[in-house]
Amino acid sequence: MTNVGPPGPWQSVARSIGLMSADGTVAATIFAEMSALAARTGAVNLGQGFPDVDGPQAAKDAAIAAIRAGRNQYAPGDGVPELRRAVADHQRRHYGLELDPDSEILVSTGATEGIAASILALVGPGDEVLTLEPFYDVHAACIALSGATHVTAPLVPRDGAFRLDVAALRAAASPRTRVIVLNTPHNPTGAVLTTAELEAVAAVAREHDTVVLTDEVYEHLVYDGARHVPVATLPGMRERTLTVSSSGKTFSFTGWKIGWVSGPADLITAVRTVKQFLTFSSGAPLQPAIAEVLADDDAPRALAASLAERRDLVCEGLTTAGFAVSVPAGTYFVAADASGLGFDDGTELCRRLPELAGVVAVPVSAFCAPGSPTSDALRSWVRFTYVKQPDVLEEGMRRLVKAFG
Repeated sequence: MTNVGPPGPWQSVARSIGLMSADGTVAATIFAEMSALAARTGAVNLGQGFPDVDGPQAAKDAAIAAIRAGRNQYAPGDGVPELRRAVADHQRRHYGLELDPDSEILVSTGATEGIAASILALVGPGDEVLTLEPFYDVHAACIALSGATHVTAPLVPRDGAFRLDVAALRAAASPRTRVIVLNTPHNPTGAVLTTAELEAVAAVAREHDTVVLTDEVYEHLVYDGARHVPVATLPGMRERTLTVSSSGKTFSFTGWKIGWVSGPADLITAVRTVKQFLTFSSGAPLQPAIAEVLADDDAPRALAASLAERRDLVCEGLTTAGFAVSVPAGTYFVAADASGLGFDDGTELCRRLPELAGVVAVPVSAFCAPGSPTSDALRSWVRFTYVKQPDVLEEGMRRLVKAFG
């Protein structure tokens, strides 16, 4: 906890993700809290989702070569041309989307900056932004910074998976809805929205003349025959969709922070206008390295196959330990209900889990609006990551089964 600081928009950000208490003190994020707890106790950290192995050697070699070649000053604000061309080729190859690399693609400092610049460019006080709930905390924080009102539609656990409540989505939209933010494959639930669910979102967007901002950073990490469908590929959606992705999850280079936004030129112009006053540009020698490996479809396929095996390991261990598991169709994460173990408060459980089992997780309620109906409904749910080496996951599951099984 830290003392309250001067008044300002930062307070809205803290409130939006549940970091500000009634007396005005500010807590660290649950991710920072849980990671510190893991370090202090020696618990197996299955809370924060970052890989413990680097991505392709070819990308590292290309980055080193770029540094040695002197590509160490500002990159162009839009991103280096070869990366923009590589993104355009990627979207064409995988999804049949034709993009102009000079006017319809913008390189950002990770997906986070792309999301922030998009929201700040398009909404302000009096507007509404509609997201799924649970939601990635960056989405809520950026909406708070913009001064817009955050409205949500729930993903609900049903038949062992999380599905969109389409009726709630329709009810949540209004003439004030300027942007709908999607995240599919979805963090924290691991859901991959179906074409029918995406078509429902598209119908709402068309009805209310709304822009869709879609966070697709886990686009290649899907399992069991699930298929990621970009909403921009649906009829009438290309001209109203901004698509955000990055190299961090696809190639396990989360620290490089090389992302991109793609969409129609008029929307990209709006995002660029804001983005140039955030970082202007970053990662000059890393951008050509990602451009070189973005044409490699084998590395993401191999990563997805490996993650599917690790997901199964963790799901089996959690089930044996007594959790009710929602088997993820994508991402790094599995959500599990602890109520069958006698824990109705996932936050309290996560704070006790290092002592009880020597494992760290994060509560799903941390991805919900404080006090919302969805937060209450998912109060007993916790999220585990499986983007760790198999021996780490095996040890974590062994500990959980010993403690609860």
